[in-house]
Amino acid sequence: MQVLALLPGGEEDQLQALPAMVALAEQQSAQLHVVCPAQAAHIWTLLPAVERCIPFAFGQRWSLADWANLLGNVREPDFQVSLNLSTDWSIDLLLSLSRIPMRVAAGGFSATEQVQQPTGWRTQALRAWLQSLGVHYDANAYRLPLPRSALAEARAALPPGNGPALLLGPGVAPGWSPEDWREFVAAMGQAVPSGRLLWLAPEEEAPAGIRRCRAATVMAEAATVASVDVVLTDDPRLAQLAVLTGTALVAAGMEDPRRLPRRDAIKPLPPLDQLRPGEVLRALGA
Repeated sequence: MQVLALLPGGEEDQLQALPAMVALAEQQSAQLHVVCPAQAAHIWTLLPAVERCIPFAFGQRWSLADWANLLGNVREPDFQVSLNLSTDWSIDLLLSLSRIPMRVAAGGFSATEQVQQPTGWRTQALRAWLQSLGVHYDANAYRLPLPRSALAEARAALPPGNGPALLLGPGVAPGWSPEDWREFVAAMGQAVPSGRLLWLAPEEEAPAGIRRCRAATVMAEAATVASVDVVLTDDPRLAQLAVLTGTALVAAGMEDPRRLPRRDAIKPLPPLDQLRPGEVLRALGA
């Protein structure tokens, strides 16, 4: 089965859609073609079943040439199904001009199968798009498989010792100052002397004494996340990788129930700039 998935949104949205695409590929032997923004296309290197990523700027950022190029891509292969998560009228028009017999969407004149938009965690909400295809889907049970070589490399890069490994991953949103991070690291060292701290933030300088992670790809990042005991982050990409790998997570600025599942090992918090280091330390159980 050839499936075209039209997935707007950034890295977080693509990672949230990944378990649904895995279920579709495994249960229906689907060959997947994903349309997503170019800056998020690298996420799909995590899923070998994706044969091709087609870049497209959803919303009002596309040109007529972009749209015509996408139409050409859509009309060429013999797609049997499209899954359209976009509400963009231009995508609706494009699909109406395609030869795809089954077009699943939450609305629009091109849809042959309309789904009800569920509430709650967005990753599980995609079940509505898969039901009409006969796919059983439990997003909470999914764990991202990773190559042994990537995991071995990530584990070898961890700080030495046998204590719990904590990955610190500040995002690009305004959060803690360097002084706040130094205060947190010092408090963590007192609370858990055997703790091993790893820093993953390409744009931010690591606090003194903290090993910097050199992960250069999303696959390497996922392996690093899977190799530690806990992730502390306000970066949506790292938070979603923790969800997919089943790693314990303290996620700042992600209290919206659509973003994270309810698990004992996942603790959503207010944004970092509203928290003191001691409050985060308590959330970590230290």
